[in-house]
Amino acid sequence: MIVSLADVKPGKKVKVARIRGGLGVRQRLSCIGIHPGDSLIVLTSGIMRGPILVSIHGNKVALGRGIASQVLVEEES
Repeated sequence: MIVSLADVKPGKKVKVARIRGGLGVRQRLSCIGIHPGDSLIVLTSGIMRGPILVSIHGNKVALGRGIASQVLVEEES
């Protein structure tokens, strides 16, 4: 099932299925290493709708809810 990264619970490993949004969103995510097909782990999800911390390619990256909602992912087993 494909869901927004903003809706994934901490501790889950997911695979980027698609990135919604315009060129700016795709470029921003590409610069920090998030591309369709990449696997990432959601480390924390901020309290009170704060940022989401993910681990990708061995790096920790914080994403705001707006950008995270543009990343569509599917859970890996």
